[in-house]
Amino acid sequence: MRGGRLARGGRLARRGRLTRRTPAWEKALRYVLMLAVLAVTVGPFLWQLSTSFKGTTEDIYTSPPRFLPEHPTLHNYREVARIIPVWDYALNSLKVAAASVVTNLAGASMAGYALARLRFRGRKAAGIAFVMALLVPLESIVIAQFTMVRDLHLNNTLVAVALPGAVGALNVLLMRNAFAAVPREIEEAAVIDGATAWQRFLRIGLPSVRGTLAVVAIFAFMGAWDDFLWPLIVLSDPDRFTLTVGLDYLHGTFTQNPRLVAAGTVIAVAPLVVMFACLQRYFFRGAGEGAVKG
Repeated sequence: MRGGRLARGGRLARRGRLTRRTPAWEKALRYVLMLAVLAVTVGPFLWQLSTSFKGTTEDIYTSPPRFLPEHPTLHNYREVARIIPVWDYALNSLKVAAASVVTNLAGASMAGYALARLRFRGRKAAGIAFVMALLVPLESIVIAQFTMVRDLHLNNTLVAVALPGAVGALNVLLMRNAFAAVPREIEEAAVIDGATAWQRFLRIGLPSVRGTLAVVAIFAFMGAWDDFLWPLIVLSDPDRFTLTVGLDYLHGTFTQNPRLVAAGTVIAVAPLVVMFACLQRYFFRGAGEGAVKG
């Protein structure tokens, strides 16, 4: 009886420590730090968004700077579409990004499951190889990649743009850690019931790591959509340019009109914002992946 009262008293004491009120100065400091981080990370994009809606008669170099446009207009977006085939470039980038997402989801999930659950000779060496691949900078292998796609007669194609990032080493390691966190008892019960490795992968593994799959999809889409160096090297036909390469014309030819550059930047960033908004619930859940619902 006495032990029960002591246990209840300990729980109440811990609950009291967890629910203690935060001092006002600590709250204020947290909000100041969050606002500072928000200004540094989101501020430049919001400024570009504001600049993209400012007309040619509005001075964007006023002091102090004026954030909200006086007369918002879509003229800059129409002008970007008139100068370069921005929507064709966006379609090319979307094709490459979609291919990267599909191949990374399929390839990284299968490789991660094999590293985490299957027993085969050389499994540890394969895991070390994926870790070592993260340490190799792109600039050191770009010539070898270009030689490979040239020998395959794929240069100047969107397939060549998507091929090097078809399965990312980081995505494989993310999936491996997610599968390793799934309780083994569930798979052992499936083995007793006669489930094959593919059945365990499709019916137990994948439903348990949906959050990490969303993380991999976002990383793959962002990496393919934002890539500039590799498409610039492998593509020579302007009709096949991706959005990042095509928008470089705005920086080189129309530097005197930052409104057009800002409009092109917003066009390039908007799909990333939309995708993250759609998958953000699964993205944040993927940080604690591994829990299995009953």
